[in-house]
Amino acid sequence: MTVRLSDDARQLLTLFEEETEATVRDCVIDEEYDRVIFLVKAGEMGKAIGSGGENVQAVEEELDREVKLVEDADTAEDFVANALAPAAVYNVTISENDDRLAYVEVAEADRGAAIGADGKNIDAARTLAARHHDVDDVELT
Repeated sequence: MTVRLSDDARQLLTLFEEETEATVRDCVIDEEYDRVIFLVKAGEMGKAIGSGGENVQAVEEELDREVKLVEDADTAEDFVANALAPAAVYNVTISENDDRLAYVEVAEADRGAAIGADGKNIDAARTLAARHHDVDDVELT
């Protein structure tokens, strides 16, 4: 699956990689929530975040907007779970009926974290899962 980036997204991706030395697989400019979502190569989240969060904070200050980081994964199930972090995800099931849906079991105490303020966390999971794993929707169960 090929993901196309706008010129602005490519510039932000380059800035993030230069600041953090982490490899970025995708960049989504989320105008609705005034943030940028970076999909970080699996195993490089520590590098992306930096000691005490210093790398991501530096990028947020430079961009003057929130940054959300998601760690890449090989399977759709792991990918969706990563996209909903820091919520505790128990299980992700991908339905292969007419639509490809991800049903996600989360701890009751973490439903709010999985959804996010005004739905912004689950919206990010939906956007990224569609772009990288052809998932039509993500639903909490």
